[in-house]
Amino acid sequence: MSLMGFFGQRRTGFLRLAVLILCAGWIVACSTVDKNAIPPDEPADVLYNQGLTLLNQKEYGDAAKKFAECERQHPYSEWGRKSLLMMSFAYYSGGQFDEAITAAKRYISLHPGNQDTAYAQYLMASAYFDQIPDVNRDQARTRKAVDALAEVVRKFPDTEYAESAKKKIQIARDNLAGKEMTIGRFYMERRNFIGAINRFKTVVTQYQTTRHVEEALMRLTECYMALGITGEAQTAAAVLGHNFPDSPWYKDAYKLVVSGGAEPREDKSSWISKLFQVKPDDKSST
Repeated sequence: MSLMGFFGQRRTGFLRLAVLILCAGWIVACSTVDKNAIPPDEPADVLYNQGLTLLNQKEYGDAAKKFAECERQHPYSEWGRKSLLMMSFAYYSGGQFDEAITAAKRYISLHPGNQDTAYAQYLMASAYFDQIPDVNRDQARTRKAVDALAEVVRKFPDTEYAESAKKKIQIARDNLAGKEMTIGRFYMERRNFIGAINRFKTVVTQYQTTRHVEEALMRLTECYMALGITGEAQTAAAVLGHNFPDSPWYKDAYKLVVSGGAEPREDKSSWISKLFQVKPDDKSST
């Protein structure tokens, strides 16, 4: 064999060996990276307290992530349960209401009998409540808030959350009534008095304890007078005067009826009269 052939074979052998060594090194390196890519579980209390620290620093997004990690690594522990609730609170505090609702719903589903479930229900309801839009927009969120808050009152009547929920329900229902009033006025401007009456009727039927009921009765007086249904207009004005004698809306209703040659007079057979013969607490609150 020539020297050139000998050295050629050795060079080829060295190259093969070098490739094998490089491959082996790459495999070892990759295995090391893979191991480092999966960090070992951290103690639950450490993760939880890190979340609390971030929460106190108002780093709400990072706090929620830390609580989520604690719940993921320790799902069946007491720390994991608490972390799920705190995750919802962190999201809520940071204005991430949909995420807060999702976490609260999950807590309620997983821990229905726990004493903190009342707070989870209230937290979810508050997240809906804080998204209530103005009366010119769709009120789907408002209705969800009312339903969720009503669940707090129904399921946890003796808690501090129930009292707060009742106050928020009244505010939310006032918003729903305001929406009906807005649509009713819109119909009136277009002289669609039947459509307007239906909206104002909803207010006095379903939202009688809200601040809008006085105006609704006045608007009913207007609509019935415009349609020539004087009897119902007289009743609407009379009921308004009987229940809210000092209301400026009653003064307007009185003038309107009198200008039409009549007087406010209650017809006991009218739907308006029958409605107000029932105490507001006896009517539906939804």
